[in-house]
Amino acid sequence: MRPRLIPIREQNTNDPVDLLARTIWGEARGEPVRGMEAVAAVVMNRVARPGWWGRTVASVCTKAYQFSCWNEDDPNRAKLLAVTDADPIFAIARRIARRAVAGTLDDPTGGATHYHSVDVHPRWATGKTPHARIGRHLFYADID
Repeated sequence: MRPRLIPIREQNTNDPVDLLARTIWGEARGEPVRGMEAVAAVVMNRVARPGWWGRTVASVCTKAYQFSCWNEDDPNRAKLLAVTDADPIFAIARRIARRAVAGTLDDPTGGATHYHSVDVHPRWATGKTPHARIGRHLFYADID
């Protein structure tokens, strides 16, 4: 059974900064700041290249099966929806998200639209060469 994505109406907000901050926190809170920035860059690279993954920060972040932290059965989902700025890592994620949405965040990924943890090897990465390794994630810019 594939995980179900939470419809946007069930999420805390439609604010792109908040959604991006939650995605960063959910996907990369154990990474150094540069790793968190890299996840933000992937989202913004997708927004800049509208496609099947969406056209806005909200649609990209919550596209089914793209960022596992939003999947209904992900153990981090409840934490993701409940986290506040009282969490120092989420406060950092929010600052990164503000810069990304404002267009002032550098892209350390080389234009990547995809990434995965070094602990897994998804099918879509087969035969592809990562453009960057940042923290424990590999980033790809040649995935359609």
